[in-house]
Amino acid sequence: MKRLIALAMGVAFITGIAGFAAAQTSTTPPATEKKAGDAKSGDMKKMAKKNASGTVKSASADSITVAGKDKGKDAEWTFGVDPKTTIKKAGKSITPADVKAGDSVSVQYMEHDGKPVASNVTVKAPPAAKKADDKAAAKPAEKK
Repeated sequence: MKRLIALAMGVAFITGIAGFAAAQTSTTPPATEKKAGDAKSGDMKKMAKKNASGTVKSASADSITVAGKDKGKDAEWTFGVDPKTTIKKAGKSITPADVKAGDSVSVQYMEHDGKPVASNVTVKAPPAAKKADDKAAAKPAEKK
């Protein structure tokens, strides 16, 4: 009887140790070799989104050139435009052909192969329209 209890205790002990060891093993796949320029390589600086804003100098179906300020200095950027680029004006989607020189824009972009490619372009309302609306709202109604 003592041997049977000792055997059961031994089996329980071994099973417990094996279960504990199995729980400690990693279930993640082994690390793969990183390739240069691979988006999944962890090179987050290269894939980080950046922002720029300024005035459109020119726009075409595949690029938008914007003049603005970068760190207090005059700057000019030419952003690539691809089918994934979203362009909005007054909350509505537009095409690159709808963007005109002189439009004020805010661009969110990423570097691809050393070239800035726009992911989001927001065309801002012209300041003159805002001022006209503000003056009309500020002017009190005339009394008769």
